Amino acid sequence: MKGFTLILIFLLVVIFCFCNTYKEKGSPEYIKEINDWHKKRIENLKKENGWLNLVGLFFLKEGDNKFGSNYQNDFSIKDTALPDYICTFRLKDTVVEMISNPDIELKVDGKKVDRIILQHDMTGKPTVVSYKSYRWFIIKRGEKFALRVRNLDAPLVKEFQGIERYPVNEEWKIVADFIPYNPPKEILVPSIIGIPEKEISPGKVRFTIKGKVFELEAIDSGDKLFFVFADETNGDETYGAGRFLYADKPDSLNRVILDFNKAYNPPCAFTPYATCPLPTPQNTLKVRIEAGEKSKGLH
Repeated sequence: MKGFTLILIFLLVVIFCFCNTYKEKGSPEYIKEINDWHKKRIENLKKENGWLNLVGLFFLKEGDNKFGSNYQNDFSIKDTALPDYICTFRLKDTVVEMISNPDIELKVDGKKVDRIILQHDMTGKPTVVSYKSYRWFIIKRGEKFALRVRNLDAPLVKEFQGIERYPVNEEWKIVADFIPYNPPKEILVPSIIGIPEKEISPGKVRFTIKGKVFELEAIDSGDKLFFVFADETNGDETYGAGRFLYADKPDSLNRVILDFNKAYNPPCAFTPYATCPLPTPQNTLKVRIEAGEKSKGLH
């Protein structure tokens, strides 16, 4: 009987600790805001332009690059729904032309195409080619061009179970001081594919966590600031290559709100066919950011 009582007390302590650890903290309005944001995030991942349906990434060589399901092509995707040979991508200098197999009906904007110059993603309006459930287009990274392929019926879209995250905690909504660069400076941001990207940084933010001061360098992203950051949860509870965070531009007092409850995994956490930026040494924080998305169960 005494042994049973001790076990019962132990279980109650474990349950109490578990509930206390995973309890959300903040106003009901704030908790709802973050949960709604996360729900929208999951919906966006599953959309046609989301990250869960990527099935291929192939860097083009100068000249002809053949594409199809046959492994003897330069690029191949093993799928019986795809023909052995679909088309050829001809790269000449900075121009990519797609030449279709005449027996295959490829479409752009709903119209059949035989030969077409493909605009890449950095133009802001890439040319998207469709064949059955497949979509593909050209991306430009540094001076290189690559073919990115989607399958709208990709298994991951149907099997995706969501993203584990830390409990919402309003204490991780931090007010930071914005320190502008005058003028804004060009920074080199590394990437998971080894091709660094030049970005414009308008400045950095300075903030305090548990009495210690930290800084993050921002990337200009139109009407937002974008941060690629690492912290001491990476490779443990969160994705090993860091996480992303957006914030509004500074207010009239040069303050920026960093809401780490909205820290999220880069696309590379879900697929090997993304080209994610990596945190710079300046954006590697010597602290545990126990907020936002975790990496458990991700591909």
